[in-house]
This record gives sequence, structure tokens and C-alpha cells, in this order.
Amino acid sequence: MLATEPGIRVRYILPTSPLSCVRRNGLIEVWQANAGGRYRHKKEGYLAPLDPNFGGCGRCITDEEGRYIFRTIHPGPYPWPNGVNDWRPAHIHFSVFGQGFAQRLITQMYFEGDSLIWRCPIVGSISDKDAVRSLIAQYDHDNTVPMDARAYRFDIVLRGRRSTMFENKLEGN
Repeated sequence: MLATEPGIRVRYILPTSPLSCVRRNGLIEVWQANAGGRYRHKKEGYLAPLDPNFGGCGRCITDEEGRYIFRTIHPGPYPWPNGVNDWRPAHIHFSVFGQGFAQRLITQMYFEGDSLIWRCPIVGSISDKDAVRSLIAQYDHDNTVPMDARAYRFDIVLRGRRSTMFENKLEGN
């Protein structure tokens, strides 16, 4: 995901804890809105401009320890037309693939300190507040790039009591 668009550049570093268990050499796919909160797809109705230098999606293969780093821009919030004045907070979508494309888990990462998180209708549909907190990436000052990019940590936990909330696998969360 090339981040040449004006906006706050960020790195997110995943996973970081021993509980994280994204498989090594696994495929991770991400997609997001641009800094203005606009996605690059035909049915997008938000007025924010597109940036010709930002595609909004990317893929990578995890290393031998299941770690990976993405560098992108901080996505903007955008209005959600299902309510009178609903807004989605800045977020990035993740697909974590298993042994094949049919084995896929999907989640979203939000950013620490975003006041729109707790107002989001989608977040509001999650009754377990700890599950919501597990979707919020934490600012990581030690991994920022001075004069260039902020860093966030986001652990994706596939199994167990502290597993990440996945949109397409609600049982077991």
C-alpha cells in the first residue's frame, strides 16, 4: 500500500504478544479508506476526493514468527448513511488467511484515542466491551519513525479466551 497521499503516515506492527498466533508465512490482506475517508470503489457515495496515488489495499506474507508491518496513511472517518448522523471511525480492515482462500477471518482495527469508536453503530452492536477494546490499536512511540510516521500495535489472536473479534466467525469469540 503506497502511502504518498497527504495525511498522517502510520506503521502498524503485528502481532506483538505471545498470545498472538497468526501463522508464519501466512497471507494478510488489508483495505482502508483514504485520509479523507473515501474508499476506492464504484458505489462509494461520500464526497471526499479520491487520491490517484492511493489504492487503499495491500497484501503481505508474515515472517517466520507470524509478524508483519504495514506502512500506510491514517484513514479518515466517513459518514455512514444508515443513521441520521452516524460516522464510522478511522479503521483498517484485515483478512487473515489460513491454508487457503476458503479459510479466512476478517476483522477491523481502530485507533487509540478516536472518539468516534464508541459512537459507531457497528461497534455498538458488539456487547462485550473487552472484545471492542481488543480491536483498538495502541500507539507505540518506540516504533515511530522520527519526523515521518507514527506507529501502532495491533495483536490478532486467533484462538482462546482473548481471541480477536472476527466479523465472519462470531461463535467462539
